Amino acid sequence: MNPKTLALSIAFLLAVAAGCTRNAGPDNAAALEEHFRQSLSGATLVGYFTVGDRKDLREEKYTITKVSKIPGGLWLFQVRIQYGQRDVTLPLPLNVQWAGDTPVITLTDLSIPNLGTYTARVLIYRDQYAGTWSGGDVGGQMFGRVVRETEP
Repeated sequence: MNPKTLALSIAFLLAVAAGCTRNAGPDNAAALEEHFRQSLSGATLVGYFTVGDRKDLREEKYTITKVSKIPGGLWLFQVRIQYGQRDVTLPLPLNVQWAGDTPVITLTDLSIPNLGTYTARVLIYRDQYAGTWSGGDVGGQMFGRVVRETEP
């Protein structure tokens, strides 16, 4: 490839990449946060998780009654967590980081009553979720669908 063609190709790729990024200014951030709140309030995350290197999948279900932003940059999730023999309903104050237009729910060594201490990174995108988790000496992956009773 000659230098002129290479330069044009790079310029084209940079222009496309610039057009694909979203402005994370205050107006857009507020809209993203509102969409996040609406899309998860009244939703259920239905999916599976792995444990260590085991190949079997285990079912999990997180029923989210309400999500709201609270002081300190945290989000309060009113949630029912179901997996294995566990079934717990409680409020969870969680951190949400943004990777462009994609929210990533983060918790680090969070003690959850009646469940244990966990670390996780879970991203939500187009009615799907995926992430990693660890608790104690074990961890794995998690993934599934975001199911809403009604559309936001």
